[in-house]
Amino acid sequence: MTHITGTLYIISAPSGAGKTSLVKALMDAQQEPQHGAQAKIRVSVSHTTRAMRPGEVDGVNYNFVDRATFLSMIEHGDFLEQAEVFGNLYGTSQSHLQQTLDEGHDLILEIDWQGARQVRAQMPQARSIFILPPTQQALRQRLTNRGQDSDEIIEARMREAVSEMSHYNEYEYVVVNDDFAGALEDLKAIFRANRLTQQHQQEQYSELFQELLA
Repeated sequence: MTHITGTLYIISAPSGAGKTSLVKALMDAQQEPQHGAQAKIRVSVSHTTRAMRPGEVDGVNYNFVDRATFLSMIEHGDFLEQAEVFGNLYGTSQSHLQQTLDEGHDLILEIDWQGARQVRAQMPQARSIFILPPTQQALRQRLTNRGQDSDEIIEARMREAVSEMSHYNEYEYVVVNDDFAGALEDLKAIFRANRLTQQHQQEQYSELFQELLA
């Protein structure tokens, strides 16, 4: 077997669609014994200027920086993409992303449609996945159940969600998170299928192919 470069996966969703929970479950699943030998997925940790929420850890959920630091990083060309959402800045480190892919790891990039457009323009080989809620009512209920935001903020998030969801057709794959277990299996299937493409298999088993065709 030979070394292969990892695949970049862009995953987008409106707030409350369950993207974070699905990605966490995907990462937890690959740590199970039957999956351990093929555990290759990593999650990119973005930089942000937003305040840290209860339970979040700097360097794990996000790299939390102030606005001046973020703007300085933009000037130095540190970001592959950056976007402003609800007045907060978000960006992806270009050097960390490329290093992870070069090491052969698949990398998940959780960004909105604006950032996704920027990344696809520079890395058209990236795979893109959009996660949708089953209904607007279900999305509103999930945002309400968080108990973190006022009614005014929830309404703003719902308006933003509708705008965000209108860009689902820019993505290769769409996962509807109605039943969580089913949505997780759909997400796993996308990763597994991509690893079985002719290109990936030829890179990984080039010596085997040479032997079989000799």
